[in-house]
Amino acid sequence: MNNMENRIFRLREFLKQQNCDGVIINKEENLHYFSGFTGDDTILIITSNDCYLITDSRYIEQAKQQTDFAIFEQKTGLLSKTAQMVEELGLKRVAFEGNSLRYNAYVKLNNLLQGKDIDFSISVDLDELRVVKDDEEIELIKKAIWISDEAYSHILKYAKPGMSENEIACELETVMRKLGSERPAFTTIVASGVRGALPHGVATDKLINDGEFVTIDFGAVYKGYHSDITRTFCIGQASDKQKEIYDVVLNAQLLALKEIAPGRSGKEVDAPVRDYIANAGYGQYFGHGLGHGVGLEIHELPRLSPLSPTAQLLKNMLVTDEPGIYLPDFGGVRIEDTVLVTADGCQPLTQSDKRLIEIM
Repeated sequence: MNNMENRIFRLREFLKQQNCDGVIINKEENLHYFSGFTGDDTILIITSNDCYLITDSRYIEQAKQQTDFAIFEQKTGLLSKTAQMVEELGLKRVAFEGNSLRYNAYVKLNNLLQGKDIDFSISVDLDELRVVKDDEEIELIKKAIWISDEAYSHILKYAKPGMSENEIACELETVMRKLGSERPAFTTIVASGVRGALPHGVATDKLINDGEFVTIDFGAVYKGYHSDITRTFCIGQASDKQKEIYDVVLNAQLLALKEIAPGRSGKEVDAPVRDYIANAGYGQYFGHGLGHGVGLEIHELPRLSPLSPTAQLLKNMLVTDEPGIYLPDFGGVRIEDTVLVTADGCQPLTQSDKRLIEIM
């Protein structure tokens, strides 16, 4: 059984547990995961026995290249064709993606299925089926991580005082594109000086001054799969205060690597790292979770945070490890790796240097 066949098998076992004989999939990441198709405006119907892809003329040839499923072209509306096929296939209890299908689309589909003796009331979350990565996914994510590592190495030679944050972001994205990235994994964050206190401080026209920290948080996308990395470096010589904060964050990040292991919950991993930062006197300045899953989406399950559920980490899950400290009117530091959960611990896949780098 290949990876795609295994995904479909697990989905069908899940549908059995829900007592459903079919599911309508419209979330693009799940379309990709369960079919290989990478277009939009498409619906995938998976039943106990077959798989059907419904799309329009723009994507017919692409669908033929990317999937072996039966392909149907809709000409009068995607939802109308979907309802027609559900009826023709004789499905009686059909699930839908409640976290993805828009309310108006659900209402229209439900109305189209009224009076057909079809139960269309079962909302399911298919994202959970993507949490443990297969070997093919891990290799694609490693490639995306390699691209972002190479881009960071380039930026350390490129950055200098007087450049704007936007110049750094543009150079990062250009280099990643040349190395094979399809697009940035998200809006590139470059936050320098006091703007480093903004955890999601996307790049601006602000000029970077000598003596300022620069936090960059960015990622590549390779064949649909994301990387996520954050590094903080200093333009010029760092002050004693900057070095102190950096050391606390780095030690916290390394501590997390000792905590991430199968059988641990996200809350259990987060707690000692959060306690370490608090004991160093900076607890109130670390407000976000320690990490999150990454894959076809930049933010996936599982989560590493005080609010994480009790579900345990499993081998071949991927999570980020990204503690940070953000001081208003001073700046901030964040260090982030993408980490693979292994049989007996974890392996950081991000290879970029984490030592404090001062660019003179």
